[in-house]
Amino acid sequence: MTSPSYPSIRLKPKTKARAIRWGAPWVFDNELVTDRRTKALEPGSLAVLEDENRTPLALVAVNPNSRIMGRVLDRNPEAVIDLAWFREKIARALALRARLYPHPFYRLVHAEADGLPGVVIDRFGDIAVIQPNAAWADGLIGPLAEAVRLETGVTTVMKNASGRARGLEGLDDVSDVLSGEAPTAPIPVPMNGATYLADLVGGQKTGLFFDQRPNHAFAASLSKGQRVLDVFSHVGGFALACLAGGAASALSVDGSEAALTLARGGAEASDTADRFDTRKGDAFDVLTALAEEGQQFDVVICDPPAFAPAKPALEAGLRAYERVAKLAVPLVAPGGYLGLCSCSHAADLEAFRSACHRGIGRAGRSAQLLHTGAAGPDHPLMPQLAESGYLKALFWRLP
Repeated sequence: MTSPSYPSIRLKPKTKARAIRWGAPWVFDNELVTDRRTKALEPGSLAVLEDENRTPLALVAVNPNSRIMGRVLDRNPEAVIDLAWFREKIARALALRARLYPHPFYRLVHAEADGLPGVVIDRFGDIAVIQPNAAWADGLIGPLAEAVRLETGVTTVMKNASGRARGLEGLDDVSDVLSGEAPTAPIPVPMNGATYLADLVGGQKTGLFFDQRPNHAFAASLSKGQRVLDVFSHVGGFALACLAGGAASALSVDGSEAALTLARGGAEASDTADRFDTRKGDAFDVLTALAEEGQQFDVVICDPPAFAPAKPALEAGLRAYERVAKLAVPLVAPGGYLGLCSCSHAADLEAFRSACHRGIGRAGRSAQLLHTGAAGPDHPLMPQLAESGYLKALFWRLP
């Protein structure tokens, strides 16, 4: 097959050519020579990235409207991005997950770390949900979806267009069913001995968060015979895993009644509903109210949304994490355990840990840091992209 004739874009002198050669996946707009021709390229179009001497470096997807103006797709500047190319990427990603998990419920593609920049694909048995969070993937959703169907054998492929990242790329928020039929009821998902219910049509993101799986398991290991509080619980994330691990009771707190309904359904499906309760409300308000009621728990876990999704929100986000820690500490019984999580890209592990320690200190308790967790191996980290290691989960014992 004859290689396509791609336009070219060029790095400014003394920028990141070496980093690109060593695997860096992103090129920012201030690192490129952005002349009129470059700015006129259609969002999602493909181009050859050249160094300052016009030596080809890689094939990239271009979006002049995005801060991340170039995303590296292939180190071969003459690569053809077609169905066969997508199938090779999906097959490689599938081989890893099939080795890791006995059941087909996992993140199938974790964006840059799996060689598909800006693309997230979660698998729920016979259904795959794609989030094309970059313009190039949105434009090539047809062959991408077909590759997923052919390689995995799923019967339904859905497109989920929610999420902040698509807005940054100038993309719409229109979701769709690309093949097969959308489910008419929540999908049962087995994890850590519990059954979760995932709403693939109206739920958050793709319907369920697989990334916390190993941290759910660690929390469950602390919880046998214990009273558990799961704040920002979504569909029962930590609570259901702890109940499956033998917790005496679990209370899930969330602001979404729809999420709590799914959590109760998961408890029913897991045969743990008699030990499970929910409380709807703003998490900060509920934490305060529980303390005023004099309640305490043996295991308290707070897994909030991203308080610092980008650098401009970092300081405010860290203050919010500190506040969560300060409010959660009084609810931990002596000798109990506290788990605090962050999915903020902008807050690295050290900054998050420091904010938590400030909150614990302000609450007047000492603590032993027991465990530092991250996302599961179906969310691999790309060494050249710190943002791919976004999830942090810290567990302390409070004497």
